[in-house]
Amino acid sequence: MANDNNNDAIVSNEALTPLPASQRVFGWHDHASLWFSLGVGLLVMQIGAYLVPAVGTRDAVIAIVLGSCVGAGLLAWTARLGCESGLASAGLMHATYGSAFARLPVLLNIVQLVGWTTFELVIMREGTQAIGQSVVGPSLGTAWGGVLTTLLWGAVLLALLAGSMVRLARRFVSRFGLPLVVLSLIRLTWQFATRLQAKGLDTFWARPGDGTMGMFTALDLVIAMPVSWLPLVADYARHGKRNAGGLGSAFSGTWIGYALANIWCYALGVMVVSVAEPGVSLVTALLLAQGGLVALGLILIDELDNAYGDVYSGSVSTHSLLPRWSVKRWGLLLAALCIALALVLPMHTLEPFLLLLSSVFVPLYGVIIGRLGSGQSVSPAGTRQIDFGAALIWIAGIAAYHALAKWAPQFGSALPTLAATFVLAWLSRPKLTTAGGASELAQSRG
Repeated sequence: MANDNNNDAIVSNEALTPLPASQRVFGWHDHASLWFSLGVGLLVMQIGAYLVPAVGTRDAVIAIVLGSCVGAGLLAWTARLGCESGLASAGLMHATYGSAFARLPVLLNIVQLVGWTTFELVIMREGTQAIGQSVVGPSLGTAWGGVLTTLLWGAVLLALLAGSMVRLARRFVSRFGLPLVVLSLIRLTWQFATRLQAKGLDTFWARPGDGTMGMFTALDLVIAMPVSWLPLVADYARHGKRNAGGLGSAFSGTWIGYALANIWCYALGVMVVSVAEPGVSLVTALLLAQGGLVALGLILIDELDNAYGDVYSGSVSTHSLLPRWSVKRWGLLLAALCIALALVLPMHTLEPFLLLLSSVFVPLYGVIIGRLGSGQSVSPAGTRQIDFGAALIWIAGIAAYHALAKWAPQFGSALPTLAATFVLAWLSRPKLTTAGGASELAQSRG
């Protein structure tokens, strides 16, 4: 009887229950549009601006292209797992680590999503203040102006969370938001490429770094951005169509969409900082470009879907821990928390935050992909409290990431840690279950 009650509780949990076929409507265009849109943002451009002059232009380009392709590939692989199983990210964690231990990474995911949403609100606030000062005067740049713009964006975020994620992704992002954002990026790229050409493209390309960052450290920093989305991707990919074409659409759409956006925005950040006057912020430099006011405004609107994506996934993860409240109710509560944090916290130390997140989630998903993405599944979460093998590999992976960063930074941390945790998880995968990946978890919960 106790087991029956436990199974009933699990089935009532939306985050740990496979999504039914009737709710799987995303095709290739939906996956690609969503992840291109989520990959575009001022935060990505700012991280790109960190790369120079720390490393030379050539090393920066290599790090951006390689890191974006690898990071987006991880997203795509995880997206395929989510589409195949119909499980949210929390469900994949439960399937891999056991129902008790999985609460730890789920909780860490909620913390990072609250942090990211707060970052997004701060970025949107500062961008709006910069636009407002150029249009209506310096009054919007005051402390009260910051409060007003934060509350304004927060109110819009709350309104979006009150609606449907699927409708937002398919109707607004795919049909209207994406074309406008692409036009904005084309406009800004043309403006700053023209300035670089005037300064001399050969000089720009041959510029060396100042030695404060190695190429592999730059690669870690680039990979950190797509890795920060790993605990979210299944929450959206589970809405992909379940047929064979749907699985391929989730994989290729996510990979191509995110990789293109990540490469473009990182490269644009490098271009902007390379032509901007010393001491000029990235937002100010964008505003000074011809047509930059409109382009920046559209990018800020697109930034809103990043905040929405973070809060929505955070609400799914929170619902997995406390299912008495619906996903929508948790979303509204988490959004209110992030608005409050954006009003009081300083949020301008991005690089350490990104690398800390990477050290947690690279090995976490190395284990998940090694176990669930290798053709076999672990035992259903309902019958296991802790998978000690998976848990130990993850913890060892975190330690290895930091050890490499401290004692062997010339080799990087992300790629060696990912490879090691994947191989160990694959070699130690259980042999008793049949192929089918995390979908067996779905069947056991039926």
